Amino acid sequence: MTDLAWDPWQDFDAAADPGPPFGARYPARMPDGRFLHLPIRPIGVAGLIATQASFPVVHALAGWMAEAAAPLGAEMVLGLPTLGHVFAPLLAERLGHANWVAAGYSRKLWYEERLSVPMRSITTTAERRLWLDPRMLPRLAGRRVLLVDDVISSGSSAQAGLALLAAAGLRPVGLCVAMVQTRAWAAAWPREIPVISVCETPGFRQTPAGWWPGPG
Repeated sequence: MTDLAWDPWQDFDAAADPGPPFGARYPARMPDGRFLHLPIRPIGVAGLIATQASFPVVHALAGWMAEAAAPLGAEMVLGLPTLGHVFAPLLAERLGHANWVAAGYSRKLWYEERLSVPMRSITTTAERRLWLDPRMLPRLAGRRVLLVDDVISSGSSAQAGLALLAAAGLRPVGLCVAMVQTRAWAAAWPREIPVISVCETPGFRQTPAGWWPGPG
């Protein structure tokens, strides 16, 4: 097994951390009862960086996401950048789709201003724009679209995804993420759009003894 103390997201573990209080990591419980030990960030959340995870971890998470999303009957997956792009194609494939659609941060020459919205996340300070390739509109039109990201935390990225789909005249059948990261997003989220995930992690407050679940 990889030394998770210095290289997290590489493997699952059958043993939970004995906390709280927790040290540098939080054991997120998986559907099969094992744990993924996630580093606790200075902002008081457990982090997951899919681009640094091992292939077995990414594929396992995508498989669980597909199982959870299957009842929604999605016909197309729209992945949010950047880390949502890790899971979106794998999820689409597991749902039996032939392809998927990627929203992005970079504007190609043929992109249209109307298919873009401002976007900000808790891990970045600069505001960016989220773009949808107009050539993908026929792929989305009239389809049951599932919005996919790595996590939902403040909800700002997911809300930008909703706004981008709205600009294309679409409303998703749901949002599928690998991890729900606190419930800070819940109050502003549309109740009619289900949010499904593999695991959920709380916010944390730091004490001299370590990290405790609770308001940060």
